[in-house]
Amino acid sequence: MRAVRKLKPGPGHIALCNTPEPDIEHPDDIKIAVQSGGLCGTDLHIRHGGYGSRPPVTLCHELSGEVVKVGTNVTRIKTGDRVTVLPTASGACGHCRYCRASEFFFCPQRKSVGSMRDGGFAEYCVIPQNLAFPLPETVSYDTAALVEPLACCIKAVLFHTKIVPGDLVLVSGPGPIGLICADLARLAGGRVIVCGTDRDAHRLAMAKGAEHTVDVTRENVSEYIRSLNSDGADIVIECAGAAASIDQCLDAVRPLGTFTQVALIEHPVEVNWGKIIYKQLSVNSSIAQNWPSWQRALEMVIAKTIDPSTYISHRLPLENWEQAFDGAERQEGLKYVLYP
Repeated sequence: MRAVRKLKPGPGHIALCNTPEPDIEHPDDIKIAVQSGGLCGTDLHIRHGGYGSRPPVTLCHELSGEVVKVGTNVTRIKTGDRVTVLPTASGACGHCRYCRASEFFFCPQRKSVGSMRDGGFAEYCVIPQNLAFPLPETVSYDTAALVEPLACCIKAVLFHTKIVPGDLVLVSGPGPIGLICADLARLAGGRVIVCGTDRDAHRLAMAKGAEHTVDVTRENVSEYIRSLNSDGADIVIECAGAAASIDQCLDAVRPLGTFTQVALIEHPVEVNWGKIIYKQLSVNSSIAQNWPSWQRALEMVIAKTIDPSTYISHRLPLENWEQAFDGAERQEGLKYVLYP
């Protein structure tokens, strides 16, 4: 079968390969015919040699598909089910302090789908049944594939960041994660401002959850925020992962406000801790998802409270994986999905 694989450590070393079609090896396994695979910033980090992948491995942790085969011990999934996949819980032990707290991302035994075990940029994927969650036909395969990033944003915005209705919320970085965070902040009752650079004009135009968008190369975002609230933003959510964005967020937030870091940062950045201390900010960070945020994400897509697939800008065949990676690197469009 065809699969996009990271072949060895270091920058690059990704290729579309002909690889043996996987089959069920354990009685709890299921085999999925992949229907949609989302390209995430994590895949780009892996392309650059980061994020601790374990090659050779098939990339993609945002995936959905149809179950085509089940192991002898499988009881909660059946052939023909349309499923989304919880990638981060793969291999989690279930009894360490992190698993007991539903924070399986931190389990030392986990082997995440798409970085530590084969993922969804392939025709087929085999996973344990506990990672698969059936969804009704009213949820498209594209939406199902993007339950994972939605769950990450839910954890950051609805669980780690306490938004009170009427709060002024600044989201910096209008990528897919930033715009989903903006949608969730609006649903929580926030007045949402989204900011980006002049390279983000097309992305800012897609910020449905925002009252207003700010191009920081043309307008001072802190001044704009203070035209709405003289003290500054009640909450800032950093989704760009850049030093300049972090600094702007710290300038824009009010004293006793909240700063939440969501974007992954590939390299060390310098942070002015004086801006944090002298404003006595509450500083949060959030990575991946946990059981509660995953369950909430499933509920929200089934109820159609939110649909992350509305941010898909490019749908490409698996053969065009390099076009997708390059386009995402250049921030052309917004969300890319690949189809086997």
